[in-house]
Amino acid sequence: MTTANLLDFDLDGLAAFCEQLGEKRFRATQLFRWIHQRGAAEFADMTDLAKSLREKLATRASIGSPHIIRQSISSDGSIKWLFDMGAGDAVEAVFIPEQDRGTLCISSQAGCVVGCTFCSTGHQGFSRNLSVGEIVGQLWFAEHFLRKHLGSAERVISNVVLMGMGEPLLNYDNVVKALRVMLDDHAYGLSRRRVTVSTSGVVPMIDQLGVDCPVALAVSLHASNDTLRDQLVPLNRKYSIAEVLQACRRYLTPAPRDFVTFEYCMLDGVNDSAQHAAELVALVRQGNKDGNWCKFNLIPFNPFPASGLTRSPTERIVAFAKILSDAGIVTTVRKTRGDDIDAACGQLAGEVKDITNVAKRMGRRRTIAITPVGQGGVSLSEGAIRG
Repeated sequence: MTTANLLDFDLDGLAAFCEQLGEKRFRATQLFRWIHQRGAAEFADMTDLAKSLREKLATRASIGSPHIIRQSISSDGSIKWLFDMGAGDAVEAVFIPEQDRGTLCISSQAGCVVGCTFCSTGHQGFSRNLSVGEIVGQLWFAEHFLRKHLGSAERVISNVVLMGMGEPLLNYDNVVKALRVMLDDHAYGLSRRRVTVSTSGVVPMIDQLGVDCPVALAVSLHASNDTLRDQLVPLNRKYSIAEVLQACRRYLTPAPRDFVTFEYCMLDGVNDSAQHAAELVALVRQGNKDGNWCKFNLIPFNPFPASGLTRSPTERIVAFAKILSDAGIVTTVRKTRGDDIDAACGQLAGEVKDITNVAKRMGRRRTIAITPVGQGGVSLSEGAIRG
C-alpha cells in the first residue's frame, strides 16, 4: 500500500485525508501542529493523538522531507543545503541570518524553463516541478534543524522567499498550496508580508495569485526596454515589460504590501548605464506622477563561468541607484551573502536531469557581445563559445 506524505497537504487537504481514515477535522489540526510547529517526524511521538489513529497513520502515511546531500556554511553565517529530489535531481535552499530576521530562500522547480542569461539555474535546463511536500519540506527541515542548531525554542525563520531554483508561477498549484501551509497559524504562521514570490513575469498567474493567495511580490525585471529584456529574460518575448508592469499595478489591490519589488541584476556594460536608469524611471512613472508604487532592489551580479557576464563596478551601481532615488523611487542595493559557498542570488544550481536538453540543443554556452551605441546605450547580439 502506498503511503501519503503528509507534507503534501495543506490543512484542508489533511482534514480530507483524516476523514478517509474515519477521523474528525480537529485531529487534522492536532496532526498539522505536530508536523509543522513541533517538527515531529514519527507518529509515535504524537502523544495526544489516540493510539488507534497513530496506528492507522503508521501504515497509511509518512512525514518525508527531501534528504540532505550536502550542507555548506558561509563565513557570514548563511547556510546552503543541497536536497536530493530523486532520479538525478537535486535543488538548493539557503538560510540567511540577519539581525532582525531570518530568511529562507527555497526552490520551486528542479531547474528552470525560463533560461535567464545571468542565472546559473537557467543554464542547467529543466527537469520537473517540485511537489507541495518537496517545497514545504525545505522549510520544514530548515526550521527544525535551525532550532536544534541554535538551541532556540522560538521560530527561527521569519521570512520565506521563493527565489531559489525555478519559476514559482509555472508550478502554480503546488506553490499556492505550499504558501497556504506557510501562512497557516497551525503551521508556521508567517505573515503574508513576509512571504515573497519572485517571478520573471508570468502575467496571467500574477493576476491569479492576487485572487488565490496574495503574498509579497517580487518581479525579476533586469532591463529597461523590451529589446534588452528579450535577450536577458526570454519570457519577455511572451509577456512584454508593459504587460508585466500592468499586472503588477493590478496586484497592488489585493497585495499585503503597498508596493511591488523589482529585482534588477547589475551587469557590466549591459544594463547599467544612466540611460537605462532614466528609462526605468519613465517606465514606472507612466500613469503616475511618481514611482512610489514600487521599489528597486539592485543586485550586484554574482558571476559563474557559463554566463560570459561580469558584475557592474560599485561606482556605477551607486550612480544608477542615485538616479532612481533622486526620482523618488525607493532603491536598495542588495548586500551579497553566501557567495563563498555559491549561495548568492543567481548562483543556485543544484543538479538537474535536464529533460529540455539545453546543453544538447545549444551545443555551446551563450555569451553576449556588447557594442556601445550612442550615449549610455548598448547593442546586444548572441554568440557562442564552446563549453
